[in-house]
Amino acid sequence: MLDLLIIRFAFIVFVAVASWVIQPFGLNKIEALIAGVLIGLAVIVFEMRLRRVSLKQLIGAVIGSILGILGAYLFSLVIRDSLVAGSTQKFLELLVMLLMSYVGLIVGASKGDLLNLAALGGVFGAENKGRKSQKILDTSVIIDGRIADIAETGFLDGVLVIPQFVLRELQLVADSADSLKRNRGRRGLDVLAKLQKMANLNIQIVEDDFPSVREVDLKLIELGKMYEAKIMTNDFNLNKVAQLQGVEVLNINELANSLKPIVLPGEIMRVFILKEGKEYNQGVAYLDDGTMVVVDNARKMMGKNVDVSVTSVLQTTAGKMIFGKFDERASAMQANPRPMETKTVGQDRKTPLPIVVERAGE
Repeated sequence: MLDLLIIRFAFIVFVAVASWVIQPFGLNKIEALIAGVLIGLAVIVFEMRLRRVSLKQLIGAVIGSILGILGAYLFSLVIRDSLVAGSTQKFLELLVMLLMSYVGLIVGASKGDLLNLAALGGVFGAENKGRKSQKILDTSVIIDGRIADIAETGFLDGVLVIPQFVLRELQLVADSADSLKRNRGRRGLDVLAKLQKMANLNIQIVEDDFPSVREVDLKLIELGKMYEAKIMTNDFNLNKVAQLQGVEVLNINELANSLKPIVLPGEIMRVFILKEGKEYNQGVAYLDDGTMVVVDNARKMMGKNVDVSVTSVLQTTAGKMIFGKFDERASAMQANPRPMETKTVGQDRKTPLPIVVERAGE
């Protein structure tokens, strides 16, 4: 990013010095210098806007401009034969040229997404493949932190794109007056620092922004459309909205749910009852991965480890819930086993014990 700023500044300086030396349009040195700076700034702004355009849109704009110029040339032939040579004729020719070029540029750029560049192969196919391998990180998935653990395993490939507006949102959260939000924001910044230190990852911070869009989620969707990239998030609402607008989403929660061990009805698991449930006589426990376990007949067992029989499993995109039942009688029997009856040797014997008689003299 710093190198790009240096190159832009050097370009503006070069254009300004060249204009100051050449003095175009009959301007004096000061006026030429100011004009050079303005021209350099205009070129930089145009370059920044052009970077947001995909290759399809750029090729479509070029084709549209060429067709517009060709149409303007044909119109100019008609104007030359219809009007007397003069200022009016030259103005109409210039107006038609600008109009047709502008219309061709706009229409070609808007219809450029219909081009199938991958079918041409070569550089165009590689460009489309590179776009698809990019993944845009959402603020929620950065704060969550599991993205770093996934990256360490080597399952992530391609380029991880981090927009500037996401960094600004993280900074605002880290500077919040609320201690909870502040800790979440700082954790997100620590996760980003950890990702940048991984040698197997390609982290790219982009400056693309959409000033007309205020919400960060909608900006992410627009950036995903422009880059033809996937959005990595664990935000349920962003997941749904992005899918409705045709942007692919990688949901960390869905990945975690797919990796959880399968629990079947009838299995016995041991859980710790943490709190009361919403319904009567229910207790709530949590597994190590955060899965909620709702246990019937376990309200009295709060703060204790109990054996639960799984009755059903509810799987949703937001997570997994396990429903179970606690059998108090079976647990009591296991905790206090019935003592075994012991018998004394000879207790049930009906025959009398032998009598020992001592003999005299012995």
